[in-house]
Amino acid sequence: MSAEAIIKVENLRKTYNGLIAVAGISFAVKKGEIFGILGPNGAGKTTTLEMIETLRRPDEGKIWIKGIDVQREPQKIKTLIGVQLQSTSFFDYLNLKELLTLFASFYPQALAVEETLALVGLEDKAQAMVRQLSGGQKQRFSLAAALIHDPEIIFLDEPTAGLDPQARRHLWEIIRQLHQRGKTIVLTTHYMDEAELLCQRVAIMDEGQILRLAPPRKLIEDLLAQGFKKSAQQLQANLEDVFLDLTGKYLRD
Repeated sequence: MSAEAIIKVENLRKTYNGLIAVAGISFAVKKGEIFGILGPNGAGKTTTLEMIETLRRPDEGKIWIKGIDVQREPQKIKTLIGVQLQSTSFFDYLNLKELLTLFASFYPQALAVEETLALVGLEDKAQAMVRQLSGGQKQRFSLAAALIHDPEIIFLDEPTAGLDPQARRHLWEIIRQLHQRGKTIVLTTHYMDEAELLCQRVAIMDEGQILRLAPPRKLIEDLLAQGFKKSAQQLQANLEDVFLDLTGKYLRD
């Protein structure tokens, strides 16, 4: 395993009822980078993440995190990683502070609950129930739950899906702050602008295979070098920019 790689995946394969979900992929994630996995529905993105996160056992292949074999020592891995799933359910009758206190008790060491809530901008919601939160607030609390034990590596599966533009951009800023703290972040997304803005490198998947893996700018430059041209003139702003200009960029909780 190279000195700079914190995650290494080798010949990873998963099949469901004869359908190949992940078809023998290999890649490495560098320590301290934001690494994106992109692809259409059914490309194998979530299955790949779940195998790395110890949530699903691969049919073939090897995964190492910090040199630790994920399949052999899954309990060691759980202290190193934080996982935000596409959808998460929480206990209905505990408030946010009580929930994070409960989650913190599962680990030998953890961040202060108040610090974790402040990190995701929910310090004023400590006494609220999850059911009382907006969609963006629920996503941020799900992230707080993944961060409570101060993991080195954070997995985000479509973290901004379904959020309005203000909430998306606020979550982007939180991800950037985590990156500045030295965290390694692996995320899946359907939003190409999100991947282009946040990720140092991306792997583009389809039908269980990695088609290309490179920095976003490199992928764009390679496409342009092939003679690609858009059919319409690209404007300096888009409709989302108009929306944010009219409604304000600030987060509305």
